[in-house]
Amino acid sequence: MNLKRSLVAAASAAILCASPAASQSHTRWKIHDMTRPVPAKVDASVKLPVPPPSDAVVLFDGTDLSSWRAADGSAAKWIIKEGSLAAVPGGGPVLTRDGYGDIQLHIEWAAPTPGRGKGQGRGNSGVFLMSKYEVQVLDSHENTTYPDGQAAAVYGQYPPLVNASLPAGEWQAYDIVFRRPRFRPDGSVAQPARITVLHNGVLVHDNSEIWGPTSWLQHLPYESHPDRLPLQLQDHGNPVLFRNIWLRELDEEPRPGPGRHQTKPIITMTPLMLDNYVGEYGEGGVQGVVVSRRDGTLWAKFGLLPPLELLPHSEEEFSLRWTAATVMFKLGSDGKPKTLTFHIGGEARPTPRMSD
Repeated sequence: MNLKRSLVAAASAAILCASPAASQSHTRWKIHDMTRPVPAKVDASVKLPVPPPSDAVVLFDGTDLSSWRAADGSAAKWIIKEGSLAAVPGGGPVLTRDGYGDIQLHIEWAAPTPGRGKGQGRGNSGVFLMSKYEVQVLDSHENTTYPDGQAAAVYGQYPPLVNASLPAGEWQAYDIVFRRPRFRPDGSVAQPARITVLHNGVLVHDNSEIWGPTSWLQHLPYESHPDRLPLQLQDHGNPVLFRNIWLRELDEEPRPGPGRHQTKPIITMTPLMLDNYVGEYGEGGVQGVVVSRRDGTLWAKFGLLPPLELLPHSEEEFSLRWTAATVMFKLGSDGKPKTLTFHIGGEARPTPRMSD
């Protein structure tokens, strides 16, 4: 009995100590599973090259390799071949000299022709966001391989929604929107990385959540890393060509939600004070404003809209909660409002008070 308990305890401890990569599965499919559904083939066409927008960081325009380096920091070993960036045998990967986080990336590539080999040995390379998260490059035109490793796959995690590959030798394009992972101060994941990919103008990943660094044969857990890391192009031993590589750095600040960035102080007004503003302003209908009080809060109903909360900043100035619009009351000698002026988008709309 004691031996049995010891064996159970040992097995339980082994399970608890297993790494997330070993103990968790993000999908019912095994990594590189050949029985996984194969993405349907679609005919795609895109006009290339796509010129970079004015705010783009141009990483390769066909003329020099100044934005790139080798993995050890030395000069890039790849070559420029007729305006294209070309891998060379034993050249290793190339990485950007600068690091990037959230980006929109455009990159054009062509698999070598004539196509040689099969499966993963045919036109293989990869675009690694932050040097960790790979969008696969492969000659997937009439070339069978595991779905999570074909062209435009998030390698080892997500096959593309469809196969939009063109024949070897034809220029193809990836347009990628990448949001980097966010880590808490203790190194835990606050937000996983997310990716959207268009292959030759066709959507193949729609804001997909990346599980961790992509890898051959295994699911790797996230490990905290810097917010900016280099883009990397893989040397897989195939002479894949790249050209017209540019990116746009995206704003990484979270968009403010309701109630943020309130700059003016809000004053306290008693219900009796607020009752002073209650009444109808204007002729009614769509242009009219009806001011009412609910407990200790003032509300304004603009035409057919539901009532909107008013925040008092002074006896004359109020603002609409969540918006940049303001409501100004012009007070008479008796302290009662005579007009209500609604300010929004540089416009002022005064309306006289019609009744209490």
